Amino acid sequence: MNESNIILPALGIAEWNILWIVLGSAFVAILYGIYLCWNVLRQDPGSAKMQEVAKAIEEGAMAYLGQQFRMMSWIIIPLTIALFAMYRKIYAGDPSLEWIPLGVALSFLMGVLASYGAGFVGMWLAVKGNVRSANAALKSFKASMELAFRAGAVSGLFTVGFGLLGATIIFIIFREHATKVLVGFGFGGSLAALFMRVGGGIFTKAADVGGDLVGKVEVGIPEDDPRNAATIADNVGDNVGDCAGMAADVFESYEVTLVAAIILASATLLDPNFKATYGANASSFALMLIFFPLLLRAVGVFSSILGIWSVKVKEGSQMKDPMLPINIGYWVSSLSSVLGFAIVTFFYLKNPNTGLPDWRFFWATTIGIVLALLTLWITNYFTHPDKRPVMETATATKTGAATTILSGMAEGMESTVWAIVTIGATIISSGFIFRGDPALSAYGIALAGLGLLTTTGYILAMDTYGPITDNAHGIFEMSGIEQEKEAAKTLAWMDAIGNTTKALTKGLAIATAVLAAIALFRSFIDEAHLAEIGIQINMPKVFVGLLLGAAVPFLFSAFAIKAVGRAAFGVVEEVRRQFREHPGIMEGQEKPDYARCVSIVTGMAQKELLGPGILAIFSPILVAFSLGAAPLGGFLGGAIVTGQLLAVYMANAGANWDNAKKKIEDGYLGGKGTESHKAAVIGDTVGDPYKDTAGPALNPMIKVMNLVGILVAPFAIRDFAIQVRIMIVLVCASFLLLAVLFSRRGGLATLK
Repeated sequence: MNESNIILPALGIAEWNILWIVLGSAFVAILYGIYLCWNVLRQDPGSAKMQEVAKAIEEGAMAYLGQQFRMMSWIIIPLTIALFAMYRKIYAGDPSLEWIPLGVALSFLMGVLASYGAGFVGMWLAVKGNVRSANAALKSFKASMELAFRAGAVSGLFTVGFGLLGATIIFIIFREHATKVLVGFGFGGSLAALFMRVGGGIFTKAADVGGDLVGKVEVGIPEDDPRNAATIADNVGDNVGDCAGMAADVFESYEVTLVAAIILASATLLDPNFKATYGANASSFALMLIFFPLLLRAVGVFSSILGIWSVKVKEGSQMKDPMLPINIGYWVSSLSSVLGFAIVTFFYLKNPNTGLPDWRFFWATTIGIVLALLTLWITNYFTHPDKRPVMETATATKTGAATTILSGMAEGMESTVWAIVTIGATIISSGFIFRGDPALSAYGIALAGLGLLTTTGYILAMDTYGPITDNAHGIFEMSGIEQEKEAAKTLAWMDAIGNTTKALTKGLAIATAVLAAIALFRSFIDEAHLAEIGIQINMPKVFVGLLLGAAVPFLFSAFAIKAVGRAAFGVVEEVRRQFREHPGIMEGQEKPDYARCVSIVTGMAQKELLGPGILAIFSPILVAFSLGAAPLGGFLGGAIVTGQLLAVYMANAGANWDNAKKKIEDGYLGGKGTESHKAAVIGDTVGDPYKDTAGPALNPMIKVMNLVGILVAPFAIRDFAIQVRIMIVLVCASFLLLAVLFSRRGGLATLK
């Protein structure tokens, strides 16, 4: 028996009350997000020139997101149909469950739409808030800072609201069978995030790299100079990559950790040790464990709102480190979350054997908050403009681009060690809290992931603050308001700190991706009937699976980075052509053709979208049907380890290079136009596809592969005819070959 067969105990009054409370908290998040939208939109958008630049950015971002959704549909629709067909075979023998396959397919589609919707709403307000934040900088640092952060908070609140809404609706509709369809919801969210991360990342970094190489290095003009034809595409990219892409990414992490915790809690119903410990109360206690994560998510809505309220700057204060109020807000959000965990545990989660609150679950969840704080500290140390690692890289620019790149790589590599040590300590802590109980230890790991992302609303506010301030700085510069030196300095400093907040949230997303993947891995073990024998890597097939899984993140990253390189090549050639054929652009007498660069990066991002998605979906299926269930377990384990290491390395190295460049642009080593600045720009352009394309896209990739593993496990252990297995393997191999060919077509070596 496995988790596919679990039927939960009948929901009682307490469970229904919890569902209505959680549903209510989802609406609180959405309604507060709507209030913030109204608050931001009523602010002054500034001069006609500022609005013109902002309108071009908004139109480009919205057009791209619509086109991306149409491209995603070519995979989403067939997968929805395939899930329905696959699960009809599993439940064909039970007339009472014939509607489950439709539930799995529809929940998958709902996950896709919720993930996309979270990204869309967050980006929609970000492109409204950027110009208003830029204009507010003319008044004060306080006005600009607070407006940018509240505009960013909308993304977080809608992400939380949509996530809770989807999970609660599934419980209300499917009740005792909810765990059977929740995997589909998580899979849909993860797959949509994968597409939005890859597509948005290619778009934003191709424009950024191409524009920087010509503008800053070759002709020596500022980053957002209106004479650079790639400037609008660069600012559009900030939104489709860092707003829409990150919101979808965090949404799927938020949802997958919830799904993993609920599935693992339901698995205790099958655990003999759990039944022996709690006897006749085992079923009712398991039901409490299933609903505990939903209550924790409801706590997160209110703790995130408290954190957002706490981000304040004193009236009349001069510009200081913008990280200070952001850090205060995060501490308020985190501590209020811990208090909420304690209240929920004290009043709800009582051990049936003693009648007292079971504080083990409180500590397991609180460990997630501790992990988040440690992750933030590590990421901040390696990426903040004033910390030693960034200073080291900035100083390395004195001897050229090579030493700059070497320094950033080394700092990024070192950061992976401390990140993985903290994650390892978290996993061991869960085992210590629930010693002697493997099922609850796995559940405890999922709770740590829940704890880490309890403050999702606040975390996404931190992240979206970054692209909003980046755009605000760009709009300010493109509008030609050079005389407002103090406002320009404010926006430049806020922009630099925005790089750090983006790096911090990427660090949290990576950490929770690993915890969610480990929790899902436990569920895969149960689905594949491997709990008794384990995954023995001393077996040749299993070891081959481990090797293949460890290789996939590298191939995935290669796809993404090659795409950025080729698209950036096209942008560089186009910007050079416009400068060459239209000399009036440099003199300010002609307007560049911004639309041409937007078109180049849009086309390339769409063309490269399918390859990484195919790799994440079909590689686990290929291993499952060619090597078996245990090798698939090795495959997933290998992907988790190397995926985490690569993601942390690329995210932190990229942010390190970016802030080293910002440090020099603020005047260090002579400032803009120096040889040090040119070296820093080259380091930054190397880091751009690291931190904003390949690195963050590994998060949803890891979870997509684990969810595919869970979905395919019931089929992998069945006795199919050899002809059927060969046919499935050939189909998967054909799709993977197609993905490789997608990555190679249009290579630079083929250009005349």
